[in-house]
Amino acid sequence: MTEPWTLECSACDATGAVHGLPGVCPACGAPWLVRYAFLPRPEARTRLRERRGGMWRWREWLPLRDDEEPVSLREGSTPLLAVPRVARRYGLRRLLVKEEGVNPTGSFKARGLSAAVTRAVLGGARRLVVPTAGNAGVALAAYAARAGVTARVYAPRTTPPVLLEQIRLFGAELELVDGHIGDCGTRSRAYAAETGAVDVSTLREPYRIEGKKTLGLELAEQFGWSLPDAIVYPTGGGTGLIGMWKAFAELREAGWVTGHTPRLFSVQSSGCAPVVRAFERGADACEPWPDPRTVASGLRVPSPLGGRLMLRALRETGGGAVAVSDAELEAAARELQVLEGVDASPEGGAALAGLAALVRGGLVDPSERIVVFNTGAGWLYRT
Repeated sequence: MTEPWTLECSACDATGAVHGLPGVCPACGAPWLVRYAFLPRPEARTRLRERRGGMWRWREWLPLRDDEEPVSLREGSTPLLAVPRVARRYGLRRLLVKEEGVNPTGSFKARGLSAAVTRAVLGGARRLVVPTAGNAGVALAAYAARAGVTARVYAPRTTPPVLLEQIRLFGAELELVDGHIGDCGTRSRAYAAETGAVDVSTLREPYRIEGKKTLGLELAEQFGWSLPDAIVYPTGGGTGLIGMWKAFAELREAGWVTGHTPRLFSVQSSGCAPVVRAFERGADACEPWPDPRTVASGLRVPSPLGGRLMLRALRETGGGAVAVSDAELEAAARELQVLEGVDASPEGGAALAGLAALVRGGLVDPSERIVVFNTGAGWLYRT
């Protein structure tokens, strides 16, 4: 029987089997990418209108066989909000916010962890582990509880306390680490090696990208099967950026959209900006960022495994990368809250502050159709 998808290495010519619990490419250590044997034809769009909300209404685009059911809390189907007062403040014709804070666990991480937990549990996993800056840990804890399996989360001791409390409330084993998410990743991988737990870290399994891919699928539908001109995205580990890049390529291949691919822009904190530095230097990969510091905990990722893929996505779409200060991102988050009622996370504030910098630099035209992402709910960061 032909499998509905295969795994291809993102860096070499290796291919992998979809059975079991794949990690990274054994030949070179790079992330796997899912490739589908068939993509839905454009007439399949009618099926979407017949289905209730949530990201799994896109099941033909996702790693799910016909006889399987996902581990789901009705994540996805998030709103695309016009923010006219903020747009006027920055002299923009049309600015929209993709509001991910309304997901079941309060952030966009719900999408990726729903897909990762689904495939891990269907592959036989009973114990899962993840390092986190906060939101991924909350999402894993919730989806592990939903699936009836055990989760362990390694988080920096400096993680916002509300996020840590949410992890505990969902029943995960929480271990606090003195250091950053890279140090948590080392502990997570050691725990997986010792216990046989499945490590669902960013890009250390292939399915979180597929969940995040639904960000791009939803944008296409919300734009009436066209696409925006520019997308400004706050970037830590980068699965959302990579997932949308993959989604747009698949949509074009399947004939669901026409026209140009949106220019993708990465926004990072000036206290932790490995992608920005690599992009500006013309490098193919990111170098580890020493002593990462930012109030936007989701951007505190000093050595992203997906650095090469992010840089490819930015360059192939004609986009770019920009860093903003903590003061700038906090002020922008406050603008979204006060002017539009959008409870922006610090990362969402970074996206807006980054857009302002891109407009000032002439990299984004104020007349374009622009989407910025609020990747999580601001209340999760309250002290």
